[in-house]
Amino acid sequence: MRIESGTYGANCGARVGNVTRDMTEHCNALDTCRYPVASPADYRAPHACQANLVAKWNCGAGEFHRAEVSVAGKSGGTLVLTCVPSTGPGR
Repeated sequence: MRIESGTYGANCGARVGNVTRDMTEHCNALDTCRYPVASPADYRAPHACQANLVAKWNCGAGEFHRAEVSVAGKSGGTLVLTCVPSTGPGR
């Protein structure tokens, strides 16, 4: 996979792409990546705003993906990005 952008808190006014470098270091060139959901050290959320994490990546041959998760609090959880085709139920 190739990370196109990663943004934490855009829905709360954060700069788009603020976690792209970190996400790239964790995930580029993998088939599946488990990215830890955590606010960047320099992120300051407006009071009562539940920040989101948005990831955009491609898997080659024009195959682009986007995933978004709402985050309550400063950190917790994992966002799974993958380029492995799903073949099970719910596909």
